[in-house]
Amino acid sequence: MTLRRGMSGDSVKQVQEFLANLKLYLGPIDGIYGGGMEAAVKTYQNQQGFAPSGSVDPTTWARMFPGVPVPNSQIASAPLAERCLALTGSIETGKYPPDCFWGLAGDFDHMGLSFGALQWNVGQGTLQALLVDMFSAHADVARNIFHEHFDTVAALHSATIADQLAFTRSVQTKGVVQEPWQGMLTALGMTTEFQGIQTDHAGKIFQEALGLCVEYNLTSERAVALMFDIVTQCGVISDIVKAQILADFAHIPSNVPDLEVAKMCIISNRRAAASDPRYVDDVRTRKLAISHGVGLVHGIFYDLDDMFGLGLKPFAQALAAAQ
Repeated sequence: MTLRRGMSGDSVKQVQEFLANLKLYLGPIDGIYGGGMEAAVKTYQNQQGFAPSGSVDPTTWARMFPGVPVPNSQIASAPLAERCLALTGSIETGKYPPDCFWGLAGDFDHMGLSFGALQWNVGQGTLQALLVDMFSAHADVARNIFHEHFDTVAALHSATIADQLAFTRSVQTKGVVQEPWQGMLTALGMTTEFQGIQTDHAGKIFQEALGLCVEYNLTSERAVALMFDIVTQCGVISDIVKAQILADFAHIPSNVPDLEVAKMCIISNRRAAASDPRYVDDVRTRKLAISHGVGLVHGIFYDLDDMFGLGLKPFAQALAAAQ
């Protein structure tokens, strides 16, 4: 596996320590692959005569740690539903799992506050259900995080959306969630209990994605990931857009190199075109990167097969293996 900006974990920390010993990396040894580490990797690669990609590919890793096996992606061997969650969570938050589970954003999109791997939010009413589940099933854990604020958060879901938005905006300054709320929410996202709740709720999206693959006669794991991302970011595919997609399918040349990829690209372009005009380019870039299996999204390079094990293998195999 290639280590890239946005990733985190022990392997990233190992590289940080290596570069710090060479006085190339001056940042914190925190296991988070940020821009400072990327710059240090580029400097090291230049010194070694490598192309300065800023990513620790197998060749760079072998030069740093001779004889040490290249790190494997644990996510790549996870169940398909978890891999889809990991990919979309990484794109939504700019953070590789598990950090995406406590991704937090303020009111930049007028949704009040967005939180978690899939950026469930207050404005659309999607975050509240997760908090209700947490406070109902794991009140002791939540109370140890929120303390005197427990009752405020626990009762928030019963207020009107307007009041909920007003509250979440009151704990922000210029769209940035302030302390102690930022720290409390981060702590919540770090708990195994709330991560489990996020995974459970993402499972509903996964089932929708499988249904869409069947509807459009797509068979690959990557197609499930695409549909999962569409449901998360865009919601439904309308009947009008569906008709456009099927019409485009009918005109796919018979000699197209890969019919599955061609279909995914059509779906990506058509769903992007139907999006809010402000976000059309973002939706298209993101969906086409998934369709092709590689691409730059929000400044981070994604290789779906290498990072998440999301290739063109039939998703039916993954589902059968999980049973």
